[in-house]
Amino acid sequence: MAMEQYLRDWRQDAINRSQYETAVFVGDKLLALTSRHLAPDCFLNANSYRKDSDGDAFWLAQVHFTTGSYSRALALLSREDLVSRNPACRYLAGLCYIKQNQFEQALTLLGESNPTELITDKHGRRKIPHLRGQSHVTLRNGKTTRETTRERDERDEEHERNIKFEASICYLRGLCFAKQNNFDRARECYETAVRIDVQCFEALDQLTKNSLMTPKQELELLESLCFDSIHASDPSVAQEAAEFTKMLYTTRLSKYSSPSILSNATETLSTHYKLANNPDILLSRAEMFYTQCRFNEALELTSSIITTHTTDFTGTASQNIHHRNQLALAPAAYPLHLACLYETGAINDLFLLSHMLADYAPEESYTYLAIGVYYLAVSKIPEARRFFSKASLLDPHSAPAWIGFAHSFAAEGEHEQAIAAYSTAARLFQGSHLPQLFLGMQHLALNNMTLAYEYLWAANAMSTGMEIGASVPTKSLPSPLGGDPLVLNELGVVFYHQNSHTSAVALFRQALNLATSLHCEPGAWVATRVNLGHALRRMGQFSEALTEFDECLRVGSGGNTSGYSPFLGRSAGGSATVPSASGVGGYEDRGLVGSLHTSRGLVLLELGRNTAAVESLHEAVRILGAPGGGDSAGGAGIAQTLLARALEIWALEGREKDHTTGRDRSSASVSPSKHRIEAAIEPETELEAALDNNADEVLRRAGLGRTRRRPARSSNPSPPPSPHRTRRGQGRTPRAH
Repeated sequence: MAMEQYLRDWRQDAINRSQYETAVFVGDKLLALTSRHLAPDCFLNANSYRKDSDGDAFWLAQVHFTTGSYSRALALLSREDLVSRNPACRYLAGLCYIKQNQFEQALTLLGESNPTELITDKHGRRKIPHLRGQSHVTLRNGKTTRETTRERDERDEEHERNIKFEASICYLRGLCFAKQNNFDRARECYETAVRIDVQCFEALDQLTKNSLMTPKQELELLESLCFDSIHASDPSVAQEAAEFTKMLYTTRLSKYSSPSILSNATETLSTHYKLANNPDILLSRAEMFYTQCRFNEALELTSSIITTHTTDFTGTASQNIHHRNQLALAPAAYPLHLACLYETGAINDLFLLSHMLADYAPEESYTYLAIGVYYLAVSKIPEARRFFSKASLLDPHSAPAWIGFAHSFAAEGEHEQAIAAYSTAARLFQGSHLPQLFLGMQHLALNNMTLAYEYLWAANAMSTGMEIGASVPTKSLPSPLGGDPLVLNELGVVFYHQNSHTSAVALFRQALNLATSLHCEPGAWVATRVNLGHALRRMGQFSEALTEFDECLRVGSGGNTSGYSPFLGRSAGGSATVPSASGVGGYEDRGLVGSLHTSRGLVLLELGRNTAAVESLHEAVRILGAPGGGDSAGGAGIAQTLLARALEIWALEGREKDHTTGRDRSSASVSPSKHRIEAAIEPETELEAALDNNADEVLRRAGLGRTRRRPARSSNPSPPPSPHRTRRGQGRTPRAH
């Protein structure tokens, strides 16, 4: 026994120093020594020897697994019936099959049923109780013998360890089902794993990272877990350890589930436990900022995550070491970081980051995601699509890659292909509302109002935690339960198209109130306020509509009512020379500003303030008529036509005023330019007057039809997914996210 213990210490020391050849050499001799004791006369001693032999075989196979020798590990575990007898060996054998992409063999070995009887409820009880408390062992001759306290404690410890391995086996089953695209079974296995062993973080990570559960389901799962089952070396800190673990898990939940709970957990971890600079905590805060459209603040956090200052062994800075270590810090942060760079218009940073990733991480999916986001930002859509496709091939479960791939079709107006890509994303990421949102937006662009309403209603239900019934309520307003304000905006656009202006106004106001309660950036929701102004205008509430349009210009100019920002919803540091990806998010920024002045002109004409209308429409023509094309070019034609009619009305109004005051039209006090305007607009025949009146009515209808056909959408373009956020996200990577 002394020699065996000596060899175990030697083997463990070699593993700690990563000297795996030594560990294999010593472990092989140790296994040979313990295997010769497997047939003694005493059953109790035989069980003890077999336990030692199984442990030695497991550790030797573990060394083979660490070095990538999966076949050698499987060959070792298949001897002595270790797989069927020992849960730890069965887990390691299944992991070896998965590493070799042999998922069918792994499922055959692990089995397809989960041991639900091992699930721990909130009170720490299992359906099958522990064997704790039994103090005797039955021998082969039928006699019993008393167990010592030490032997009983060792047996209980081994039982708990086997339960943990059973939870890990459930996690492996989930991986196999996910690789086979059986996501319902995968979700069931992951959920069972974390219920059996609350410390099986891998299972929870797969549930949240791949959006296999809705925000409501994630929160319900967290509340059902038994954190009191967590044991600590010091019993006095067990309760604190349970609360600490729960807060850590809370930061992994969807940022739409319960912002207050997430904020409290993050604040406690940052202040009380001094984890403010931990990458996971920083990433959780950045995701929260991103969902609130606070892109600059989110970018600061993601930049701090992926940036580090390292030195080489000589004490001097090394650029290569810096770049390599920077790439190795937090790969999970790259999709969100790319989304923030896209939203803030940091084209140069996207270019440099893409080149650095291509040089130092050419095999990672987020490298091709970064390149795709850059090409999308500079409106090179075919190139962006190619790299998004490459990213999705390297990581088939990357939500940002799939959503970015779909965005590339939407940016070119290829709605059918975009719908197919978004549908695939909806199937892969069943718990995320973003694919449903984008499907609704595509059907809205195709004027399929019924389908658009159904998808958007499902997206709102998922983001707010409502139950999704078999049938969607017809023309029903969602309850104000939180969720994503962008979904409410798109639902309002659907009601606007269906001439339900009262419902549209209610939804637009609900979206703005929700954005305010979430502390969202006001400039990101200018388009929603524009939509509210148009709905009020259609209802004849012109004064309120004018107030909304004025507020849009005030927000866009940063509070300066005398000017405006030419890039609403963008960072002030963004490059104004780079065209925005308007095909993804809606109007270009310049087109949105021009449409604001056009809308003000219409409302001012309705209010009889013709001089102010002429000024506003003149400003719209100046903005929309600038070189660049796109949506703004079409809006310039409408603004010019409206300006011509406004000038006619203004000139006629001036002529009537002159007649009223008895002034002579040929007086020298009248400017020559006004003589020319009046001469140009004076009708010569009654037929021309009739045609002019008809044209005025047609123009009014055409102008309103234009507004309804292309209502303003959310001002933040959806970046490729978190990569989602550019995810999530993943991004508003969709959002973004």
